[in-house]
Amino acid sequence: MSTVFGAINAALDAVVTAIFSGLGLLVPAVYAAQPFWIRALIALAAIGVAGWMFRKIGQVLSKNRPYFRDMTFGVAYGFAFAVWALGATAHLFFIVENPFFRWAIQLLIVFAIAAFLFRLLGRGVGTTGSRKLFRGMPLTAAFGILIILIYAFVAIFAAAIAPYGQEQVLANANIVPGGNPATGGDPAYPLGTDQIGRDILSRLIFGAQNTVGIAFVTTCLAFFLGGSLGFLAATLGGWLDQLLSRIVDALMAIPALIFALLLMTIATAYAQGERTQVTLYMILIIAVIDSTRVFRLSRAVGQSIVVMDYIEAARLRGEGLGYLVFREMLPNAYAPLLAEFGLRFCFVFLTIASLSFLGVGIQPPFADWGTMVRDLSQFINFAAFAPNVAVTPLLAAGAIALLTVAVNFVVDWMLHRSSGLKE
Repeated sequence: MSTVFGAINAALDAVVTAIFSGLGLLVPAVYAAQPFWIRALIALAAIGVAGWMFRKIGQVLSKNRPYFRDMTFGVAYGFAFAVWALGATAHLFFIVENPFFRWAIQLLIVFAIAAFLFRLLGRGVGTTGSRKLFRGMPLTAAFGILIILIYAFVAIFAAAIAPYGQEQVLANANIVPGGNPATGGDPAYPLGTDQIGRDILSRLIFGAQNTVGIAFVTTCLAFFLGGSLGFLAATLGGWLDQLLSRIVDALMAIPALIFALLLMTIATAYAQGERTQVTLYMILIIAVIDSTRVFRLSRAVGQSIVVMDYIEAARLRGEGLGYLVFREMLPNAYAPLLAEFGLRFCFVFLTIASLSFLGVGIQPPFADWGTMVRDLSQFINFAAFAPNVAVTPLLAAGAIALLTVAVNFVVDWMLHRSSGLKE
């Protein structure tokens, strides 16, 4: 742990030194001798001062125009922080010798350009409705949709894309990522191998199939359970509504991760280690726990729809319960439920990764990103003198974070569209 903080301190010193040197100043020796948290507070305070100066200078130069006159300190601080982040990124990219950081930045730039081209292509190709959709789509939403499509493609065709099997143990173990023989790498294993000789790139690819695929199935099941019961409670009301609501209240009173961990421990013991059975139990447990949140949303939306005139008209026509739920209520609740589906998918995805990290989720030898973070976490101890090795556990964590950010970009856009707000 001390080596990790040592590496963070060194990186912070380098970044702050670059920023102050660019301003023509010198980093005082007193500042460099302070603990990490004091230097972090000083850096945040310096960014705040820079933001205040930016707002004040803008007001003077623009003769107090509304944009700078009405600018809040939070917005000014955001501009200053963005400039600091760009400077720190440029320093780490051009000066610090870390090929994986350079690779991550280059990959982010490639994804941004690809998202722009993807949105441009969507505006010119497709149906009238899809072209209209892409014309009103922000770049962040295009980025999120592109990432989701890439993950889906990798998950579906993992067996054809991965160079090795997820369970295949190769001859060489602990090969350093990067593919450079001079630093202990191997071109045949660009991301290296783990402690027992499994190819990390192949396991990352199969991890998309296992983690993302299982999360999608679990989310669909949770929405089927929670949405059906929520609409049923809103439509019928009475004792059924009270019974289902009290059961949901009792389940939601227990922290979700702790409850899932307890149930998965019992299920793992009951399944006697049979991997497929444990995975099925995990899908059912997480789906039931997350269906309580979906029940609350669908019940609230359903209660606002069930009092509408067209519902009363359908009842007077003699329409049945199935017609009311699936033909009248569901289409009108589509927007909030679709946005909730994206958010719920993220939570289910992170829950599965957390359970696997704790050892009760997807069982080995199946590849899973949460298990990979746990198994490779010991390499963080080499951060001070072997950055290539230390970045290994961050690959799976980065895959989790990238998909989570992408889904949230799309969900934010869908919420904006469903709210009826205009730019």
